[in-house]
Amino acid sequence: MGYVAVKGGTEAIDASLRRLQYDRLKGEKILEIETILATMKSLVDQVMSESSLYAPYLAALAIKQAEGSMEEAVFIMRAHRSTLPRLYYSETAETERMEVKRRISASFKDIPGGQLLGATTDYTHRLMDFDLLNESVEMNAEWLHEFAKEVMELKPDAEVKYFPKVVDYLRKEGLFKNYSMDETSPFDITKQSIQFPVPRSARLQTLTRGQTGAVTALGYASLRGYGQVHPTVGEVRVGEIPVLISHPHELDESPENHYYIGEIEVTEVESFVPVKVKNEQNVEQLEFEIGYGICYGQNETKAIAMSILDQCLEHPASSFPTHDEEFVLMHIDSVEATGFISHLKLPHYVTFQSKLDSVRQVKKGEEQG
Repeated sequence: MGYVAVKGGTEAIDASLRRLQYDRLKGEKILEIETILATMKSLVDQVMSESSLYAPYLAALAIKQAEGSMEEAVFIMRAHRSTLPRLYYSETAETERMEVKRRISASFKDIPGGQLLGATTDYTHRLMDFDLLNESVEMNAEWLHEFAKEVMELKPDAEVKYFPKVVDYLRKEGLFKNYSMDETSPFDITKQSIQFPVPRSARLQTLTRGQTGAVTALGYASLRGYGQVHPTVGEVRVGEIPVLISHPHELDESPENHYYIGEIEVTEVESFVPVKVKNEQNVEQLEFEIGYGICYGQNETKAIAMSILDQCLEHPASSFPTHDEEFVLMHIDSVEATGFISHLKLPHYVTFQSKLDSVRQVKKGEEQG
């Protein structure tokens, strides 16, 4: 197939780019990268998650460059990520070692270690806050000063506290199966093209960098009736996990010889999904399976939806589309979806003219007949 060049060529494209620049500058305001980082955390977290690149500063820069367009910011980040060298692989992150900022369970009121509400909009009224119209740096500084005084009056535990997993508590009761550790190297979707069926590691990678709205929509579809999966959230935890690497030239890979290079904030979800299975007497009984979700930053809705889809895709025999890994995984990628839809704006003169000629021939034949 050949495309006919748009009339005007290079000059028209250059003028279009200059107009784009004009639209960004005509308000004569500059949005600092630090301002985006300080005030748009959720947007930064989503861009990092969907681009598979944990780099808050670069995500904020992409948001500025894309003028707030999520899909364009993710595209920019993915493109930049493809230029970066991969110097090493990190060790497996143990989320039990997470420095928890928020931890809740919808399954139990009292969980080992207790619930920690942390920062969330779950308990706000979602009413328009018109006080923000008169916000000032001085007012914010005063509020922060008073907040710091309140914190200083508390008596925090000097010892770092790690919270146990809720599911481990249930496993001790024999209510959940114990599985042996799978040491198989994970599939890397950034280095290998996926071919169906794919291993669970590839499914989880695709889900965690899937478009937030798409993952949420398909998770909702499953809840609503396309599979009728209705889990109970066993645990949502938000916090920072350490990233460790081993020395590339040392044979001793024991944990005490790992190097700490930083930490990343993640949201982790384990959902409990009731399923009916037949026992040895061929009698149906209720059991639970676990759906897992994890993503960069604080994005609880996406992580919960991911846990729903994870459990769905473990049962591909179902006829529902939310259980079809090809349907789910190929349609949640932000860059793939945006690129394919956007390509429809490109010239299709030749193909459309061919279709027009076919229609004209049919019409002409009908008139002659």
